[in-house]
Amino acid sequence: MKAVLCKEWGAPETLVVEDVPSPRPGKGQVVVAVKAAGVNFPDVLIVQGKYQVKPDLPFSPGAEVSGTVKEVGEGVTHVKPGDSVVAFPGVGGFAEEVVVDATRVAPVPPQLDPKVGAAVTLTYGTSYHALKDCAQLKPGETLLVLGAAGGVGLAAVELGKQMGARVIAAASSPAKLEAAKQAGAEAGIDYEKEDLREAVKRLTDGKGVDVVYDPVGDRFAEPALRSLAWRGRYLVIGFAAGEIPKIPLNLALLMERSIVGVFWGEWTRRNPKANAANMAEVMKWILEGKLKPLVSAAYPLERATDALAAMMNRQVLGKVVLVTDAL
Repeated sequence: MKAVLCKEWGAPETLVVEDVPSPRPGKGQVVVAVKAAGVNFPDVLIVQGKYQVKPDLPFSPGAEVSGTVKEVGEGVTHVKPGDSVVAFPGVGGFAEEVVVDATRVAPVPPQLDPKVGAAVTLTYGTSYHALKDCAQLKPGETLLVLGAAGGVGLAAVELGKQMGARVIAAASSPAKLEAAKQAGAEAGIDYEKEDLREAVKRLTDGKGVDVVYDPVGDRFAEPALRSLAWRGRYLVIGFAAGEIPKIPLNLALLMERSIVGVFWGEWTRRNPKANAANMAEVMKWILEGKLKPLVSAAYPLERATDALAAMMNRQVLGKVVLVTDAL
């Protein structure tokens, strides 16, 4: 089978596509024949050796896939060969086949577009866990989403709206803000042209927001934290802008604000049943048309470097995916 391989730490262009042996499932594992694989910002970091998870070389990046079950290992009963599934292997997804722990494989209706299926697990899983479990977002609250046109950002916009919040989107261009508004944001802030904190004051009549969803970090983190209302919750999702910010903790003290880290991958390992329930709810909303994941481009495996470069250069609206010949 073909696989995209990282043989040395470096930029996306160091990746190669090679033929490798097909995986076999062990006890409690599933082999998925991949139709599509989601491309995410952690994939950019992991091939450079900059992510919190550092696999042994060589490895294939790719945290989430959709496809069909090829083979199951001992003890696996919730899926069988031929079933349509989505899966979260963490790594290994940029390949024609991948072996995944059964707890990270979920059956989906065969009518679900595999490209959409590959765009759901990490982005909507992260965002729903963040808003529901970490922030306990309530109907009527105001949610500020930074990086609102990216994969996790658009998911947070859609989910926030679905959960009854008023959503303010912040992004770096008018086109990105328009995508966020199409996903349900009621207002937008172009933080390349506007002062983020002043714009939030204007849009909230000086009250501030109840929850900040921040996958961007860097210079936007502190003004976003300062934009929180009394007992607001600041969600640390990631640092797509590059720099990990240093926050004066008096900003949390003065308004009893909470700073909450969100590490969905580890949470799924510790709470597989709760994650399965979350993902079942997300999938239900997608099938009902209440959530509409945006897949803006699909690349063949051989162009994985192009897909990752687009992600690294902040050129992606929503999600991009890699597709195999099985699609």
